[in-house]
This record gives sequence, C-alpha cells and structure tokens, in this order.
Amino acid sequence: MAKLEAPELRVALRGVPLWRRRRQELHRTYVLPDFEGAIRLVNRVAKLAERANHHPDILVKWNRVTLTLTTHDAGGLTAKDFDLAQACDRAAERLGAS
Repeated sequence: MAKLEAPELRVALRGVPLWRRRRQELHRTYVLPDFEGAIRLVNRVAKLAERANHHPDILVKWNRVTLTLTTHDAGGLTAKDFDLAQACDRAAERLGAS
C-alpha cells in the first residue's frame, strides 16, 4: 500500500476529525466510563485489527485508550490507517466513548 502524499492526507484527515496527525502517525485517545469499558474497546479494536491485518499501538490508562496508527512497511500513513481509524471510531461510539 502506498504512502499518502500531502494532498491525499489533507482529504483523508477530514474523515477522522478527532484524530491528530504527528509526523507519520495518527493518534486518538478515547475516554470510556471505566476500566472495563476501556478493555472492551481494546478487545474490539483487536478484532478489527486482526481482520484488517493492520495493528495499532495501544496504550491503556484506566478509562483511557490511546491508539497510534501508521503503516511501517510504507514508511508513513496509508489508506489502511484511515480505514482502521474510522472502524475504531465506530466501535468506540457503540461503547459510549468520547
């Protein structure tokens, strides 16, 4: 999968407005009601990642889950990152994350 260039990145970022880009990574922190909710989100993200064969870095701090996405093989952000970010947003929304 090809790394997205600047014009493509600008368009793709509009589709994930709550994610932040830092260099060649996308980051988002979700806030859940409690630790169990955070772990439920992590488990859902794990299933999505396995299906997509694209695995984020995951950090859990009690009721907060931070995801970091990048496509290492491409050396930056690709459509895979944005597709998974949107899928994670949908999963988080169903769990009541903010």
